[in-house]
Amino acid sequence: MARVCEVSGKKTVFGMQIARRGLAKAKGGVGLKTTGYTHRAFKPNIQKLRVLLPDGTVRRMKLSTGVIKSGHITVKVRGKMRHVPLVKALRGRNRAYARKKD
Repeated sequence: MARVCEVSGKKTVFGMQIARRGLAKAKGGVGLKTTGYTHRAFKPNIQKLRVLLPDGTVRRMKLSTGVIKSGHITVKVRGKMRHVPLVKALRGRNRAYARKKD
């Protein structure tokens, strides 16, 4: 399950890149000619993130940057899908600093 967002389902999509030559008719030429097709991949920006879930557990998830920016994730909590805010899990010295601050 490589490069797939666990929340939005974004994954690699395949397409074509078209190589053309010539000048467009609108610009005074005789038109563009297609000289070749190349297969290409559109890859989503997937990041691994430690997420603090509502039940207090920490889980490493693969999330797209669009989901991270939105600040909300949809996860299964007690058998039901729930829309919850995205909270990054602290680790190491950050965790100790957060405890001292409270």
